[in-house]
Amino acid sequence: MRINTNKVLLILFMASVLVSAGFAQQNVGVVNSQEVLEKSIEGKKIMNRLQQKDKENQTKLAAMDEEIRKLETKLSTQRLTLTNEAMAQLSSDLDRKGTDRKRFAEDSLREMQSLQVRLFQRLQNELLPVIEAVGKEKSLVAIFDLGRSGLIYFNPAINITNEVIQKYDALKTGKK
Repeated sequence: MRINTNKVLLILFMASVLVSAGFAQQNVGVVNSQEVLEKSIEGKKIMNRLQQKDKENQTKLAAMDEEIRKLETKLSTQRLTLTNEAMAQLSSDLDRKGTDRKRFAEDSLREMQSLQVRLFQRLQNELLPVIEAVGKEKSLVAIFDLGRSGLIYFNPAINITNEVIQKYDALKTGKK
């Protein structure tokens, strides 16, 4: 009986791939950065700060809208009794308030986006050493961010998110 060396090499290669795939699967972790943001103490602070800033902006926009509405009402109800000069002044005020509102809305949106990027970047910079520490403790060779990896399926046993949140919260509360 003659043994085909190509078949033997192919079988050995496939066996080694399966063994290494099984080994690698045990040494890979997954962290959900969105969950860390939602559940960690610092993440909650960031979300609250962003929500508070957005609420302040919305309140100011609502006040500006109310001023505009009052000017529009005054212009439409008093159109017949106002002098041409007073009508022109009201129209000018209305245009200026509309422009101010538009600028404020654009500026506040830019400011919110900038604040969000800065806060998320700071959180990410603080989290990386924590994630690395958990990875080293568990002897992981790779850790994927569930939100950014495009991962479709993973075994929940490799999810280290809760450990990262606990260590990060401990780190942040220990500093205070």
